[in-house]
Amino acid sequence: MRGIAMSEKDAPILVAINGPLKGERWQLDHPLVMGREPGCDVVIPDRQVSRYHARLTPGPNGVVLEDLGSKNGTHYNGNALSGQVVLQDGDTLQVAVAQEFQFLSSDATIPLDSEPVHHERLMLDIRARQVWVNQKQMNPPLSAQQFQLLWVLYQNHGKVVTRQELISAVWGDEQSAGVTDQALDALIRRLRDRLVDMDPDHSYIITVRGHGMMLENPTGE
Repeated sequence: MRGIAMSEKDAPILVAINGPLKGERWQLDHPLVMGREPGCDVVIPDRQVSRYHARLTPGPNGVVLEDLGSKNGTHYNGNALSGQVVLQDGDTLQVAVAQEFQFLSSDATIPLDSEPVHHERLMLDIRARQVWVNQKQMNPPLSAQQFQLLWVLYQNHGKVVTRQELISAVWGDEQSAGVTDQALDALIRRLRDRLVDMDPDHSYIITVRGHGMMLENPTGE
């Protein structure tokens, strides 16, 4: 169900805040299954997402979030979800590293302008597959693999993403076993070169030795 009627102010709401569904919202007056399968209530078109990934179930004690045995997991307020949890107003949940949502106890708490105001030096538009650096659009666009790599880091701004998580995100779970460290390093190098061309004064992609990669995205001038 997409789109909220003005008369449904008292129902809890799920809002997509980052990811391919950004800006969409769902009323939580019935169970919602989230996953990659077209028949899900919330379809997330990303290879990291399981066919049936997680479920939200409204009940007398609130809305319950549970993972459905997904391969890449569900996170709740930044922590890996195990078991079930009753959501509280303002909680965030993340399906794999592909899509982030916010839970609101009422539609009345949603700001009039639900689109966030961005001031980061680096900005991405997942739908248009476009990148802006210092308010200048990158042209030619990044390759599909370069964009996917940057998108995963962008979603986890300030957090370390392991090399295996990056490989799975870019090449998919089925092909990731055959991807070498050299292939990932080459992709990272090409992406860094494109970013340097746009902004030679800042290193966006940081190597955290022994752990993985991290995006440093300062606010713009």
